[in-house]
Amino acid sequence: MYNDVNYIVKHHETDPNAKSNYFEYGFVIHRIKEKLVQKFGFEFKMYADDETTNEIWEVLEEDLESNQSEVTLVSYIYDGIETATISSNHTQEKLELIIKNRIENALYYYPKFQVALSKTPVFLSHSDLTHDFILAKDDNCMVAFLEYVLERKREYIKNHVTVFTDTEDGVDNTKEKITSLVSRDEVFLEEGLKKEIYRSIDEFFSKSGSFFKTYNIPYKRGILLYGNPGNGKTTLVKSIANSISAPVAYWQITEFTSSYSIHEVFSTVAKMAPMVLVIEDIDSMPEEVRSVFLNTLDGATSKEGVFLIGTTNYPEKIDPALINRSGRFDRAYEIKLPTEELRKQYLLKKDIHQFISFEDVEKIVKETKGFSFAQLNELYTSIALQWHYDRVVDIDALCKQLQLDNKSNKNRTWNSESESKHVGFR
Repeated sequence: MYNDVNYIVKHHETDPNAKSNYFEYGFVIHRIKEKLVQKFGFEFKMYADDETTNEIWEVLEEDLESNQSEVTLVSYIYDGIETATISSNHTQEKLELIIKNRIENALYYYPKFQVALSKTPVFLSHSDLTHDFILAKDDNCMVAFLEYVLERKREYIKNHVTVFTDTEDGVDNTKEKITSLVSRDEVFLEEGLKKEIYRSIDEFFSKSGSFFKTYNIPYKRGILLYGNPGNGKTTLVKSIANSISAPVAYWQITEFTSSYSIHEVFSTVAKMAPMVLVIEDIDSMPEEVRSVFLNTLDGATSKEGVFLIGTTNYPEKIDPALINRSGRFDRAYEIKLPTEELRKQYLLKKDIHQFISFEDVEKIVKETKGFSFAQLNELYTSIALQWHYDRVVDIDALCKQLQLDNKSNKNRTWNSESESKHVGFR
């Protein structure tokens, strides 16, 4: 079909002395195509990709690091541009310096799919730009490669959290390896509430949502977690990420969140479904884009296969339209200040009795009424430091100081002593 197509503007007919921008651009791509024909013996077709471009380069980078048998380096492009990148890997033990393959200024090839990729600088007379070149032997090769890209991404991000951050320049998309795994035993919630949340999660990802198909329930779910800062919303989300075999993405709402970033995030997660999307600080959604966000949630396919978790410290700031309509957020769960029993469980789980007696533990549990888990963790750290240096712990002084800090920092609108509960929105 394409062999009989003629081109109106041809690179070899372009006068280089005319300073044509196409000549400068065409020079690069024609040299790349010549190299590919010379190396593999057939012509390559070029493709533009408006849907999966980010995924293509993410998978290429991941394959260069951990799956090198799939991809080979054909050639570098320019001899005067960097061919490697100095990077680092931070761990608790040390800072490791790493030399990584550079994506830019190189031509890579996937032999299995007969697909070539190059993210190449193009030096124009008036400016410089980096262009993504995607080439394949034919359409079938390209489609097979794209299917590989999406499957490969689902595979490797299971050990990572995809982080979307809205910035002034658009959506910053990064992946962060889960280094501190959190088990469900490390989540301290009222037992009935904890069971209900995990049961909902497990059923969603069990056998690709067979429960929803069996009972003719739309395959999408949304829950809202709200409550004091430091009471375990993030820990709960980490435990979910660690206990399901599905991708997890985290979206940080900022003042730069726009209709573009909303579309970008939901388009990306739709390709990874079934998956979990956590929207942090959902109350911070800018006023001018809330209608776009609501319309996206109402879309027929925008949430298909997506388990949506919204978090907020300030539920009174939530747009009522977000929770007063079915299909947006189905349930809201209040993550309250820990009860006396939960405070005791938490401190014993951290082995605080290695520093103080069980009688002192009981005393601390009584004295820390109104403390969040974050404050209990700070108390544990203070006790460990004092014991490490003095081999004795002044429980009364520590509790008194932390009570004063708690009183000065307390957000009174959140105080509530009743049992943890959930509220359904319909």
